[in-house]
Amino acid sequence: MTSNTRSEYSTGVMLLLAAAVTYSTAGIFTKGVEAGAWAVIFWRGLFAAGFTTGWTISRRSFQHNFFNMGYSGWAVGIVGALGTATFIPAFKLTSIANVSLIYAVAPLVAALLAWLAIGERITVRTMIGSICALLGVGIIVSGSTGQISLNGDALALIMTIAMATIMVIYRTYPDTPGAGPAVLQSLFLLPVSFVLGAPLQTNPFEIFVLAAFGLLFAIASVTLAEGAKRVPSGQTALLSALETPLAPILAFIVFTEIPNIPTFFGGSVVLIAVLFSIRNDIETATFPVTEVSETLESKMR
Repeated sequence: MTSNTRSEYSTGVMLLLAAAVTYSTAGIFTKGVEAGAWAVIFWRGLFAAGFTTGWTISRRSFQHNFFNMGYSGWAVGIVGALGTATFIPAFKLTSIANVSLIYAVAPLVAALLAWLAIGERITVRTMIGSICALLGVGIIVSGSTGQISLNGDALALIMTIAMATIMVIYRTYPDTPGAGPAVLQSLFLLPVSFVLGAPLQTNPFEIFVLAAFGLLFAIASVTLAEGAKRVPSGQTALLSALETPLAPILAFIVFTEIPNIPTFFGGSVVLIAVLFSIRNDIETATFPVTEVSETLESKMR
């Protein structure tokens, strides 16, 4: 394994960890405001699109992100819009822990989709880690099963499939830019959420809060996309599952909500599963030389 390949993989892992930390705040922002789900989607999407577009302009990559994203970028935008439209309402209808439980299925979904789409091999370590992560979040949600809503669970499942699909798209087409499709998915939802959510009636302070939500979402979308290009799909979804134990920790910091014993224990299982999965991956992961070269060249453009 070359030093460039190892560096690309390590960078991918760090980017995915950053995305997981950022996404773990979604439940706090969504449940911390009185605005309805569609109003949250509107304001978050509006600010996220603005911040992301400004970022591409500052990096002089606007043309690459918006005019060179190709069919794969449009696919990410469409699937991402579907994921967002189900992601936010899921938090409103069911518990944060339960959404995390369903999202933990993403490693299995992503690995299956990658096998069907690009013939990517599922390693034993990734499979074991995925199963253990699912067990961990199962323990977490066992402490709040009475709060489960069937509608919220269904929306969370749709969101999980959408996110797994995006991971596989980026793994299959690593040159697909991250910023352009992220803006596209927000733009797709703006007219719908404006009509359904009455966002202009939102409290001004909550608009400010949702602006911060949009900024964090913009950062997470880019880091997730860039990380997914460098790490196999199953491991990408597994690393993203780190938001499961992080979400209740942040809830404690912000809302002084004390996590119960199942949350502490299940979160530990998830963390151990992730560490087990990636321990030897830097030495065992293989990437075609042409893929690494093309990725490095795309970063230089």
